[in-house]
Amino acid sequence: MARVSKVRLEGDRLTDLINIGVLTTRVPLEKVRQVLEETGRASRRVRDLPAHVMVYYIIAMALYRPEGMREVLRVLLEGLQTVLGLGLRLKPAGKSGISQARSRLGVEPLKRLYETVAGPIATPETRGAFYHRWQVVAMDGFTLEVPDTDANLQAFGRPVSPSGGESAYPLIRGVALGEVGTHVLFGAALGSYATGEITLAREVVRHLRAGMLCLADRCFPGYPLWKQALESGADLVWRVRGRIHFPVEQSLPDGSYLSQLRPPRQKGGSQEEPIPVRVIEYRVRGRDGKDEVVRLITSILGWEAAPAVELAQLYHERWEFETTLDEFKTHLRGARTVLRSQTPELVKQEVYGLLLAHFALRGLMHEAALCAGRDPDRISFVHTVRVVRRTLPRFAASPPLPVEAATRRGHRGDPRGRRRSSATPRSRARSEAKTEQLSGPTSESEIQESSASHRAGDI
Repeated sequence: MARVSKVRLEGDRLTDLINIGVLTTRVPLEKVRQVLEETGRASRRVRDLPAHVMVYYIIAMALYRPEGMREVLRVLLEGLQTVLGLGLRLKPAGKSGISQARSRLGVEPLKRLYETVAGPIATPETRGAFYHRWQVVAMDGFTLEVPDTDANLQAFGRPVSPSGGESAYPLIRGVALGEVGTHVLFGAALGSYATGEITLAREVVRHLRAGMLCLADRCFPGYPLWKQALESGADLVWRVRGRIHFPVEQSLPDGSYLSQLRPPRQKGGSQEEPIPVRVIEYRVRGRDGKDEVVRLITSILGWEAAPAVELAQLYHERWEFETTLDEFKTHLRGARTVLRSQTPELVKQEVYGLLLAHFALRGLMHEAALCAGRDPDRISFVHTVRVVRRTLPRFAASPPLPVEAATRRGHRGDPRGRRRSSATPRSRARSEAKTEQLSGPTSESEIQESSASHRAGDI
């Protein structure tokens, strides 16, 4: 889909400041500067586009997808001048200057920044984020279309259609963890389309921690990855393919049974030890009216701590990851829209910018949900983006604490020097965000698949 440059009207400019405030709250300037120093990309001399400005620019590209590159930069510079009080007096550079500045920055600072700031944000008060003592996360993959340049084609490749043709655009593949309760994406790994999801998942499971319960579909289970994920201290509930044989070693009162996940056979050398697992099988009725057997394996061996019926219901929370991808791919990137970047390194840089922007918005939604005492799932992502834009004139409460002192000196946020209202704009944004609810089930019994409850005897 072709992109047409758009210039924002003067009346829209002030409303853009809260977007910058959201960024600087979730992605603080001190973290940006720290990462730039660690990666050796901090600006050593005064440039038209300093490195820390370019970091925020790359994230801002995700918040202003329809606008042209220079317009995004103009909005960003005006926001940073006011919100952070940086005293920037930079004129927006041309496209070539922006591309050169992005190339100087590279992908490593954005990757390091994402790994530093993006992570689970749920608290014990967050509804729908925990199952008993476990914090629930899901792992899955995604692809994004990138511009059809020779460099991108060589780096990422493109899928071949069943008829023998090729897709219109090269694809970059990613795998990530998603916090089920808040839809935050963290621990993402990127690669070419030819790179398998399991290969990328080996990087992703390093971000699992003790106290987490990871859900995954039948693409992932295998002895090496299962073993690596368990070493993180997390517990697992993964679906497995029906052709994998699990001998029944002990039947349990809840209908599940204990078995073993065996390592692949090796010729010669020592054989690794099998890993004990608990197997849960149940039936669901598909749209065609036929029953399908779903088989799960879990590292939770004690059935009393997590009964089979409960885990069968919990597994379908994995589909929250698909909702998260809809937010990330459709509403941030834009439906049927390719990325902007023309080179492989800048493509990855842009994807990390998208991930950071999504994290910032999801953080705002989580705060709104906590204030309203609601499940974050019940707050519309699209509406939140609209609220962010609508409440931009009242940006004062969005900057992080170190900036508040700077804004009090001379009241830089108001060119007339007037004192701001004592009401906190972010709380207004939260209250507006919570007014629009997502339609959907209102009780736990409505979100489970029908046959998981009606056929409990099949478990």
